[in-house]
Amino acid sequence: MPTLGLIAGQGEFPVLVLRGAKRAGLRVVVVGLKGNCPDSVRDEADVFYPAGVVQLGKWIRIFQREGVRQAIMAGRVRKAQMLEMPRWRQWLAYLPDWTSIKVWYFRTADRRNDTLLRAVADEMLQKGVELIDSTAFCADSLATAGRLGSRDLTPAQAADADLGWQMAREMGRLDIGQSVAVKDKDVIAVEAIEGTDAMIERAGALCRAGGWVLVKVAKPNQDMRFDVPTIGPDTIRQLAKHRAAAVVVEAGKTLMLSREETIKLADQHGIALIGRINAPEQGAEI
Repeated sequence: MPTLGLIAGQGEFPVLVLRGAKRAGLRVVVVGLKGNCPDSVRDEADVFYPAGVVQLGKWIRIFQREGVRQAIMAGRVRKAQMLEMPRWRQWLAYLPDWTSIKVWYFRTADRRNDTLLRAVADEMLQKGVELIDSTAFCADSLATAGRLGSRDLTPAQAADADLGWQMAREMGRLDIGQSVAVKDKDVIAVEAIEGTDAMIERAGALCRAGGWVLVKVAKPNQDMRFDVPTIGPDTIRQLAKHRAAAVVVEAGKTLMLSREETIKLADQHGIALIGRINAPEQGAEI
């Protein structure tokens, strides 16, 4: 059978990739990142190997041994967690191998996600393993354009979404983050290394009156091999808890986990859920 490699982090995304690849008739060899990979991925994989987050050399050797020529990277890794400890403790906790050390210290100009992941992809390709589009086997889970639930944006929310879209696209261009919170045409919070959930919590603390809009977009030149924008039921629960009124995501570029449940929760909490298409030559259009 043709073989696909899967580097699996947290969340439902690697589960979607694994099941989609198996439906396509592929044998799936999973490198499960320790402390991140869901149990269901380990249980459903054809072949499973645990490996550290910064053990790139081990990932490559596993794939070479298993005859993997193409691989997908899917799922979250809490990069911020590494910064919670001093450098010497990071080394003890994560035990980076020599390949990871070379990439981290000698192959990257900075430590932003795109810079690091492209260097990882280049190293893997040199060793005969190509990273491919992470949504290749779950494209039906990407957000579609238009109103996704029962509620639409009010004129005020639409104006906030316009500003948020502009700000989020620029943040993406700079590889800072993917999400912005806006209320009354004012930016409340922006996402950086902490992730969307923590940013939502901060936005709720800063705007206790509620009614704010979350805008989440792909980067202008989004590399679909990694760091794809994602929302799901947990996102909606966080938005409801912190009194958001709407969420606008980029259609065709944002992964919707548990789509039906996500839409149902948005309707239950009175949150408008909108998929928006980006048209560079004319601005963004719904």
